[in-house]
Amino acid sequence: MRFEVSKVLDAIEKRLSTDPALARGVVDLAEVVRYADLDGGRPATLLRLGLVVDALSRRLAEENVVVYVVVDRALLSDADLTSNERMVIRRWADDGLVEVLPGAGDRTLEVADLTGLPVISRRPYDDQRERRPWLGEPGRLLCPGYGPGNATIEPAVPGGPQPPSRATVRGQEVLARLWRCPEPGCAAFGPSRAGRPGGQPPPRLRDGVPVCPRHDEKLLAAGPRPAAEVLVARVDGTVRQRFVVSSDQPVVVGRAPDGLDQGPGVLMLGPWLAEEARRWISRSHVVLEILGDDLVARDVSTNGTVVRVGGSRAESDRLMLTRDQVRLLGDDDVIELYPGVQVARAGQWSSGGVANPSSVMADAPTMMIQLPASD
Repeated sequence: MRFEVSKVLDAIEKRLSTDPALARGVVDLAEVVRYADLDGGRPATLLRLGLVVDALSRRLAEENVVVYVVVDRALLSDADLTSNERMVIRRWADDGLVEVLPGAGDRTLEVADLTGLPVISRRPYDDQRERRPWLGEPGRLLCPGYGPGNATIEPAVPGGPQPPSRATVRGQEVLARLWRCPEPGCAAFGPSRAGRPGGQPPPRLRDGVPVCPRHDEKLLAAGPRPAAEVLVARVDGTVRQRFVVSSDQPVVVGRAPDGLDQGPGVLMLGPWLAEEARRWISRSHVVLEILGDDLVARDVSTNGTVVRVGGSRAESDRLMLTRDQVRLLGDDDVIELYPGVQVARAGQWSSGGVANPSSVMADAPTMMIQLPASD
């Protein structure tokens, strides 16, 4: 059973990021792990985070959904969690995958305020609505619960589809810059952040001054943040992966690009491809990079790359790139490596296109996760 739990925690780890460009929601971890009604189990368990991640994936109909997790420091000594769970949270914090600080509830709202991400919480935040009126907007506050056989996430205020993330004016200002923490080895605002998937989190603001959430130190401005674009890879109508291309980090997309299996600068499509697509798509197929203000695609494949201009399916709007040819991509252009294997800006498709996304809880011991029976 311990091996199965470790596999689930490893799967959850891959869905964590403090980069607001990748995250799809902000979670107060203490609230989630203590939501015993979610599964009828222990007073506190880290596995409930997996239930919430899966529920968000189903709501968005998208694979590999990522969440931004804020951790109250008190959880690190909470006896209701196992020693292994507390150790895992510390490792996530040391790797910059989650934030650990006192007063996680306030920080959760601050991150959502600065980035435009929805809050995933059972709390109604009635005492915060005058100060943060966006909590009353459709899709900005999402409530975890349970339905027939599955955890669910529903908007506190019903409305249309979840709105795209939009940072506040102050959020745009702080997110437009890089910051450096004077504390050596800071996982969020230190040199060790370089080369990791995901950019810096938003600073914490104290009286308008940016400070490090973990070390409570005033941050030093470290220059403008590199220009970036959030892209998605879609295979057979299903959004499989979000990723970021920035001016200091091009991304190679292909069947199995050289280097890391999947990490900074590399997106490996192989696991999602049918046999014919695997034969057609090169190991390294197309390089995406930002030059100045432009997103650029450069073909590096054997069989070429199609650009569907404006996202059009018409044959007249089909542009073929051959090896080393470059195309400046318009806002609605879609890159097609093979029919049904596409890359575009994140806003190109309104739905992720999958009814039952893969679950991080697939290996969870059933005796530990028993969802309450529906009435």
